[in-house]
Amino acid sequence: MTPSALKRSALVICCAVAAATGCGGESEPPMHSVSADASSYANVSAFVTTHLTLDLTANFEQETLAGTAELTVDRRDPAATELVLDTRDLTIQNAEAAMATGDWVPTSFTLDAATPAFGSALRIVMPPGADRVRVTYATSPAARGLQWLSPSQTAGREQPFLFTQAQAIQARSFIPLQDLPGVRITYDATIRTPKALVAVMAAEMTPGGEGTGVFTFKMPQPIPSYLIALAIGDLAFTPMGTRTGVWAEPSMVEAAAREFEDTEQMIAATEGLYGPYRWGRYDLLVLPPSFPFGGMENPRLTFATPTVIAGDKSLVSLVAHELAHSWSGNLVTNATWPDFWLNEGFTTYLERRIIEAVYGKARADMEAMIGVSDLEDSRSTIEIAQDKTLLPDMTGRDPDDAYSTVPYEQGALFLAFLEAKFGRDTFDAFLRLWFDTHAFRGATTDDFLTFLRTELMDQSPGVVTEAQVQEWLHTEGIPSFAVLPQSDAFVKVEQARDAFVTGGSAQTLAQASRAWSTHEWMHFVDALPRDLSLDHMRALDDQVGFTKSTNSEIAHVWFRLAIAANYAAADSEMEAYMIRIGRRKLILPLYRDLAATPAGKIRAATIFAKARDGYHPMAVTSVADIVR
Repeated sequence: MTPSALKRSALVICCAVAAATGCGGESEPPMHSVSADASSYANVSAFVTTHLTLDLTANFEQETLAGTAELTVDRRDPAATELVLDTRDLTIQNAEAAMATGDWVPTSFTLDAATPAFGSALRIVMPPGADRVRVTYATSPAARGLQWLSPSQTAGREQPFLFTQAQAIQARSFIPLQDLPGVRITYDATIRTPKALVAVMAAEMTPGGEGTGVFTFKMPQPIPSYLIALAIGDLAFTPMGTRTGVWAEPSMVEAAAREFEDTEQMIAATEGLYGPYRWGRYDLLVLPPSFPFGGMENPRLTFATPTVIAGDKSLVSLVAHELAHSWSGNLVTNATWPDFWLNEGFTTYLERRIIEAVYGKARADMEAMIGVSDLEDSRSTIEIAQDKTLLPDMTGRDPDDAYSTVPYEQGALFLAFLEAKFGRDTFDAFLRLWFDTHAFRGATTDDFLTFLRTELMDQSPGVVTEAQVQEWLHTEGIPSFAVLPQSDAFVKVEQARDAFVTGGSAQTLAQASRAWSTHEWMHFVDALPRDLSLDHMRALDDQVGFTKSTNSEIAHVWFRLAIAANYAAADSEMEAYMIRIGRRKLILPLYRDLAATPAGKIRAATIFAKARDGYHPMAVTSVADIVR
């Protein structure tokens, strides 16, 4: 199909979808087949959840959420008598069933023995015709999807804090539900809190809850369970535009708003490329430092780490990434977890396009080059060969066990290759058509390949071969025919590195690099020899102040170099950094580097013992595997 024809087709589809969804208004869950996922017990061939109603009370003393979850289900098998839900460490107190708007009646249930990877199957007897079930339950203080923080672990140090992290399969640790990405639901919620605190969810918030201890929410667009998100704490809000704003602890909210003030510009740039933003508002919530990820793309309310607030917008590619998920991931979702690259590879590609549109091609190219370096570094630590490909085997495994940068960066390189081969205009129209035709649905890799062949490869035979496509999916490295990013800025950085390593002064380097960006400094440090002399390390530190850097990404690459070079002068600051920050991307490589030697492993365990209570359960598990 020609670029103009592809664009016309995308426009027609977009108008049809807009009419059905209101481009941000209420939409009915689409009726389509649901892909089973190996990580879920849910019997989706018999029942598929369409709506969830929550009524939960947060008890900070007991560190539990307790209340009810009401699920409306579509009967796919009229003869089915049992609904199977996913749970993890939940105390199930009662189950009831109802038909349409009829009265609730008690029904029996059983809870299977738990497995480490997937928790317990909750089996509820469904009377004939019943299409609703209500479960009364409470969470465990050790729920993997919840992190309860004491006042001392927050910025304000006066009030406690709670936040959820449901991706990949941790929604089941705070809600009994069908916890797999192929099932999309709408939901409404009532959250009860101490009156001094504010609750926010990744949903429409009813005004007027502050000071009452009762907050109500509604999510009218159907989403997968891993995008259900809740936070409770001492929170303030600052608007950035008509549809954007920031939630954060009061002491951080203004700095966060300044850092993220370009968000509306990013939304407009993405809409120009890939169609309307369909979620109403786009707000951000800045969490305490223990948040294990850089960001989480919860619709309407991205959860973000404070480590990206550098004061110069140098790390806001994270916002571009989470915003991009509003199209790739939230709108069109991987139908199963082995298809994860359809979320993250697409999103990383879109992220770079947003950065290019807002901040220029030079910055986008630098970030893409750093991404390639991260990909190679990540692959070097992966022990299961198939996890180095875009299609890992998830059988019997918690999807988080296969987590790496491979689906992000390899997926983005695959799409950049397709863009280079078919042309940017044609590929942009292709992606917009993909988002429009699959909106509010799950998609598999096979779905994408069928779409790719039909819309691009069959229209332009020989431009991209089937063998090339299969190599992208199954190779454990970067294909030799990949189109890799290039940056003139990094050439200059490498020249400066060579001059310094071969005898140049650190003072001269510091003067010549005053205009360097965060990404140039990261590349400089990353490109230094791992056995750099202590004299060179001291000279750099004296002139540039790496050890005390307030930029979390620069500090991260410097501390990795310090470990390799045995630069003890950075030890105390690195330890404080590893205790203060819970973001897995920043701390796991440091623990791995330390654990590479016997003495370093002892030190890693010592630091972990001090940091453990402040880490999210997901980070605790990951670090424990390294230092064990």
